[in-house]
This record gives sequence, C-alpha cells and structure tokens, in this order.
Amino acid sequence: MDLSALERLVIVTMPYGKFRGRCLADLPGHYLNWLAREGFPEGELGRLLALMHEIDHNGLRDMLAPLRH
Repeated sequence: MDLSALERLVIVTMPYGKFRGRCLADLPGHYLNWLAREGFPEGELGRLLALMHEIDHNGLRDMLAPLRH
C-alpha cells in the first residue's frame, strides 16, 4: 500500500455532492458503500474512494488517525 495514498485520504475533500467539502477519510460508510455499488468515479478520486471504502469495510479507519495534522 502506498503511504502517500493514505495521506491523501486525510487531505483531499469530496469535490461534489451531498458531502462536498468533507475530507475523504470522514465520509460515512453508507455513502462509500453506495459509491461501491454505483461505481467509483474515474481517476485519482475514484481510486482514493475505493481505498477508503476498503479501509472502512475492514474496520481500519483508526489507522488514519496518525496521519491527521
């Protein structure tokens, strides 16, 4: 796993939608599940959302705490 991708999860914010402006690491699990069912967007945002979905699904959100500034 790329550490820089984990760091990006606590930096990048959702650019649109109901959770616009919220840090990707703070998106609720139900929204990440919905995105997984509907399809993640293309590009870096989609890759980061898919990574956050995996982290949330496996109960690993706490591993992002040390990366928050």
